[in-house]
Amino acid sequence: MSTKTPSEDDILRPMHTFTKKYVLLFAIAALALGAFLVGWMYQLQQGMAVTGLSDWGSGGGVTWGLYIGAFIWWVGIAHGGIILSAAVRLLGMDRYMPVARLAEMLTLAGLSAAGFYILVHMGRPDRMVTSVIGHYHITVNNSPLVWDVTVITAYFVLTATYLGLTLRYDIARLRDDLPSFSPNVGGKQLPDLLAPVYDVLTLGYTKAEDKVIDRMVWWVALAIIIMAPLLLHGGVIPWLFAVLPNYPSWFGGIQGPQFLTIALTSAISGVILLSYAFRRAYDWDHIITDDIFRGLLLWLGFFCLLFLWLQLQQLATGSFHSTTTHSYATASKLSHPMYVGPMLMVLGVLVYIFAQTIRPSLFSKGRAIAAGLLVLTATLVEKTYFVLSGFWYPSFNIYDGSPGEYFPSVIELLSIAGTIGMVTLFFLVLSKLVPVVELHAVEHLRGDHGHGHEHDHEPVEESAEQPEVEA
Repeated sequence: MSTKTPSEDDILRPMHTFTKKYVLLFAIAALALGAFLVGWMYQLQQGMAVTGLSDWGSGGGVTWGLYIGAFIWWVGIAHGGIILSAAVRLLGMDRYMPVARLAEMLTLAGLSAAGFYILVHMGRPDRMVTSVIGHYHITVNNSPLVWDVTVITAYFVLTATYLGLTLRYDIARLRDDLPSFSPNVGGKQLPDLLAPVYDVLTLGYTKAEDKVIDRMVWWVALAIIIMAPLLLHGGVIPWLFAVLPNYPSWFGGIQGPQFLTIALTSAISGVILLSYAFRRAYDWDHIITDDIFRGLLLWLGFFCLLFLWLQLQQLATGSFHSTTTHSYATASKLSHPMYVGPMLMVLGVLVYIFAQTIRPSLFSKGRAIAAGLLVLTATLVEKTYFVLSGFWYPSFNIYDGSPGEYFPSVIELLSIAGTIGMVTLFFLVLSKLVPVVELHAVEHLRGDHGHGHEHDHEPVEESAEQPEVEA
């Protein structure tokens, strides 16, 4: 374990470091995004026929495919990320404070990728405008998808506000023109070139607002935790599927909690990958410690267990005295590789996590990364199968005679690489603009609580006194 003391210089290092590896990663991410943009331009020219999507029905393909499956996947990662960050603040889980901001940034990046998928799936970008203007009474008043757009937009605004409030504290103390606020700052400062950006982010800032911001952040975190099961990945998005009785694979009250567990497993896996990348790139082993990875793995195991349990509930109810259509849908789950494969992946991760808790020597950061990658792959494939199976086994057979079968096209597959590249570029650029680890995290790690970080809001203090909430 590292004996180095965390400092402001540590969290400023990404903003002052420019290496060949950074340039190479930037180029690879840009190439992946560029390849998809070229494919999308071709799709715009030729129409949606270049994708694997075709006629509606179990025989003639599906109208929703990988695009919508990936959309749900990115939304889940985003919602799970902000839930993780909110829980850190709301429950006083200071152990995970070094990765809280990474989770918040993952939310903004994930929501951006999800929104991009909606734009791509509409076929023509102008439909984002023309479907509303002139047809408001039809497309807005009567469309459940508008709820989806509404809650995603609301969460984007909440997360941006949440992140912006905490950044004001950091930037004000790390700028070289506020030395009275920065008694512990080392040799590095925020880049002078970005001074106009920092001027906007700290507009009207005074040190007296710190306690007010602490309370505001606490209440925003509470709102996020409350909204998650009611409106977000436990509410509106699964309701778009769960209330359709003609689609046995979708219909049912279990979709809400199941979507929520998938979101949390995906987000924790994403945070594990991001944390390892930044730790390795900037020598942050004394900030993002092995203890954090162990704790994140335990939480991942807990939500993997819930995820598999809820899947078992669906299999049990779909197999025992179910309707004919439910039986077909359940039989597909028991035999289709797009479902069986992800379940085995998640089960394998769960077995490893439980094994390394019994035998700690099995833990390694490499295995933690492998577990995260397996879960992310499993949830993407499972969500795509979930979308497809609804169209494969409807309770009506009007389209059974339609020829054709769905399989993702090259353009659709490129969209996964493209959006991952877009999210990677998001972090590469943002890490040069603002600290991706909070100053509060550094102060906490070195036992320095004298910079306005005292949480005078009583519920936060009470939660922080309960060690059992930490993994």
